[in-house]
Amino acid sequence: MTFLERLENLEKTYQELEEQLSQPEVYCDRKRYAELARSHAELAEVVTLLREYRRCLQEAAEARDLLREEKEPEMQEFLRDSLREAEGRARELEERMKVLLLPVDPRDRKDVIMEIRAGAGGEEASLFAGDLYRMYTRYADRQGWTTEPLSSSPSELGGFKEVIFSVRGQGAYSRLKFESGVHRVQRIPVTESGGRIHTSTATVAVLPEAEEVEVEIDPADLRIDVFRSTGPGGQSVNTTDSAVRITHLPTRVVVTCQDEKSQLQNREKAMRILRARLLRMEQERQQREQAEERRSQVGTGDRSERIRTYNFPQGRVTDHRIGLTLYRLEEVLDGDLDELIEALAAADRAEKLAELGSGE
Repeated sequence: MTFLERLENLEKTYQELEEQLSQPEVYCDRKRYAELARSHAELAEVVTLLREYRRCLQEAAEARDLLREEKEPEMQEFLRDSLREAEGRARELEERMKVLLLPVDPRDRKDVIMEIRAGAGGEEASLFAGDLYRMYTRYADRQGWTTEPLSSSPSELGGFKEVIFSVRGQGAYSRLKFESGVHRVQRIPVTESGGRIHTSTATVAVLPEAEEVEVEIDPADLRIDVFRSTGPGGQSVNTTDSAVRITHLPTRVVVTCQDEKSQLQNREKAMRILRARLLRMEQERQQREQAEERRSQVGTGDRSERIRTYNFPQGRVTDHRIGLTLYRLEEVLDGDLDELIEALAAADRAEKLAELGSGE
């Protein structure tokens, strides 16, 4: 199916929805009406652009026809300008419609659970994990989102061996999904007396938060253990057995939560993390199957690759996936991630547009 054929089919669907919305029996069914109205609204933009696109093509065709017959130089120049303007506008509209036709990731509207873990580099890696945690919570604040800590394992110097938290807000996954991968920092550690630059890493996993209906978990598949919470260095931070460890027996996925004083709260948070991890496992299984069918497919979320470097001596941040370097390290670590995320989203759109074009 060609690009225009797809657009014409969408316009036909749009017109059918308009007809249904005008029927009294539909209007009286509030649930049905709301569903149809939502579908109608989702198609409105692309249909509006398609109709304007047709007008531009018609204007271009008329200017071209008149230009063939026109003898006066001034009028010829006017018609050439009109033709260039109509053709330019048509190209612009075509690109906008192609973007709107890109497949929508149903996960983009979801809230997320983010997991940050210290990698190579010992205590410095834990401090870097803490820096990343602050960066993402600051970014969430800038977006008007809310964050909630779910589980953490603090390090001796104030960083994190592991920290898991949720981010809730419109489009959270659509923006943060590009952050999944290995992050690298190059700086002089606070623990280094010789002033040498060290390289440390931390991994970031971005999981769309799963609803209970999306992931069915049989209670018989769970082993739930409770124990006393401990803090850095092993000291007890709670006098009751409120910490919870849940093991999903079929997959051997283990989730531990001990930050809350209530065993019930820790259990609820652990189940949220477990559902998100199981959903990710299923999505990765599907991605592997797709990759086997189509070896050229990219963006499978392989977190073993280094995606970004934060270089303190040079004050720069480099995203290796798109070759973008910003000399705004302090601002980025303070949560100013828009330029990076916009560039990654644009590269993702360009890649999908290329695939769309090759499939016509």
